[in-house]
Amino acid sequence: MNELIDDKGRVRTGVHEEPVQRINYLDYDLRSVMDRPRSALARRWRFNQFQFVSAMGPYWLFGLAIVDLKLVSNAFYYLYDFRSGQMRECSRLQPLARHTLIEPRPEDGVARFSGGGSRIEIRPTGAGERRVSVSDRAGVQVELTLSQDRDPLRLTCPAGYNGWVFTRKSAGLPVTGSISWDGQRYDCDPRQRGSIDWSCGYMRRETAWNWACLAGVLEDGRSLGLNLASGVNETGMTENALWLDGRCLKLDQARFEFQRQDPTAPWRVTTSDGRVDLRFEPAGVRQERLDAVVMASNFRQFSGTFEGRVRDDNGETLAVSGLRGLMEDHFARW
Repeated sequence: MNELIDDKGRVRTGVHEEPVQRINYLDYDLRSVMDRPRSALARRWRFNQFQFVSAMGPYWLFGLAIVDLKLVSNAFYYLYDFRSGQMRECSRLQPLARHTLIEPRPEDGVARFSGGGSRIEIRPTGAGERRVSVSDRAGVQVELTLSQDRDPLRLTCPAGYNGWVFTRKSAGLPVTGSISWDGQRYDCDPRQRGSIDWSCGYMRRETAWNWACLAGVLEDGRSLGLNLASGVNETGMTENALWLDGRCLKLDQARFEFQRQDPTAPWRVTTSDGRVDLRFEPAGVRQERLDAVVMASNFRQFSGTFEGRVRDDNGETLAVSGLRGLMEDHFARW
């Protein structure tokens, strides 16, 4: 599929088996809740985009995001060391999304952010690869390559009365490279695996969700990736999927059980098709609270360890033991 919006201004919803080359969002027939056409300026300023990548391994976990909300852009990156229990993190803001670029091309578009002494880039290089680089004035250097991204989940769902959300996700991708932070060097383990989340759209004014992601290597040597979410992208469709050696397997609705006011308590996540039953033990957390009247965010993203089981399309039960991953609890007002 070349473009997401057709020649009548309608969005193409559902799971997309073929790559979506361009998100031509300015061609969308965006209207108010009273069916009045919105201006080109409104179509531009209401459109949100973000890209998140992670690298997970036995000893450390790295996460990075570039977020373009038009009124402001945000970039953050962090590293959690499971051996020391130390969380290193950096967060930057840019008013009016200055020096921020997320090209609206999910397959080959570049994402960049510059500000506060940090320079960040996520660049697809072809052949299923994305390179992630960070440099900042504090001496942080990141050079990672996520590869074998050949079978992502691509999905467009309605959002609210007149919006929609597109997402392109992959998990369980091999990762190579290294990170230097505070004089320490973190090299990727052969078991290091990663995830990519490329999302955009006219999202609900207020959105809340839970999200789980893991990526690692099973005892038999196969790569495993998982993406689960509740609260977004589930109007008859879900963004829930399991990747086994790079192959994407769709899953049904996800259910998250956790104690919001006790960040140290374990989580449980299951799917309605019975194919996922996992326990998550949180270790480190990156959190952020922003209440700026027009915009707000209450964000908690936990690094931790998954135990339990998943089941593939053939009915085989796969034991998940000691695999690193993320859990998220997020409220946003865009």
